[in-house]
Amino acid sequence: MDIYYSEDHEYVAVDGDVAMVGITDYAQNALGDVVYVELPKVGDTLEAGDQAGVVESVKSASEVYTPVSGEVILVNEALADNPALVNSDPVGDGWFFKIRLSDAAELEDLKDEDGYQDYVSGL
Repeated sequence: MDIYYSEDHEYVAVDGDVAMVGITDYAQNALGDVVYVELPKVGDTLEAGDQAGVVESVKSASEVYTPVSGEVILVNEALADNPALVNSDPVGDGWFFKIRLSDAAELEDLKDEDGYQDYVSGL
């Protein structure tokens, strides 16, 4: 599975033509304890950069953007009952949604792990 990162601190874990999207550990740490997550609906068609949801923490609320275009095929229903999954495992059990890629070339606009780490080290 290849993982890419946006400058908005979302990650995209790609397996074939399906991408799992969530927020990075950096974003989760900046937000603090996540207490609520709003997700897109299955069947939504999103373009790269579209708002796909909202994450609220004890400190603030922040929009979640999709780094890639496609159709939402699955959302992480577990976050409705347990948004703290984002706190404990943002790049694992705390994923937000899965999207069927409509343009895999968009991945080229995202950062790899090293590029993302360089980016956040400069913030």
